Amino acid sequence: MGLIRLLISDPAAFVMLAVLLLYSVIFHELAHGWVALRMGDETAKWLGRLTLNPIKHLDPIGSLMLLVIGFGWAKPVPVNLENIPAPQRRKGLILVSAAGVTANMLIAFFALLLWRLFSPEPGGMMYSVLYTLATINILLAAFNLIPIPPLDGSKILMGFTPESVNRVLYQIEPFGFFIVLGLLLLGALNPVIAAFQYGIISFISLFLPG
Repeated sequence: MGLIRLLISDPAAFVMLAVLLLYSVIFHELAHGWVALRMGDETAKWLGRLTLNPIKHLDPIGSLMLLVIGFGWAKPVPVNLENIPAPQRRKGLILVSAAGVTANMLIAFFALLLWRLFSPEPGGMMYSVLYTLATINILLAAFNLIPIPPLDGSKILMGFTPESVNRVLYQIEPFGFFIVLGLLLLGALNPVIAAFQYGIISFISLFLPG
């Protein structure tokens, strides 16, 4: 039943999880818009999406789905690659697409760094917040690396593949949500997400103090 069950059983835990999840997603989307702006595309800026105001980022259907089935989404930050100079367009596609995942990995890194530095007491508030924050952001990064449109992994891939492959991916994109949702419900993406999670944790661990 998604987050509804948690809301009923433990309202305090629901509020903590909802806030951490919401702002993890917001920083993910902000990163896309900020890098696009740095590359020359001001679309997100002019549409008021470079903000921490959650109202600007919430998708009503995505929020409802999160509550009901535990899987949801925010409004994607609009990016117009045509505003990026042509010689840098592929580079822009890669950097803009990777920005959200990078933001999530940085948040997870700092959460785990604080965990290592302060060794919070199990069951305490700091323990719960840092553990939940790291877990959410590692999962968000891993999920978004899946190379199925419209997820970020597909856009990163498109920065390296020839136009013939990109045209196929663009044709798939209108149906991508249903493909991803179906594969999630079947459990087919679990091994892929787990592999990405392992890789992300291993990478982050390289920079954490022993």
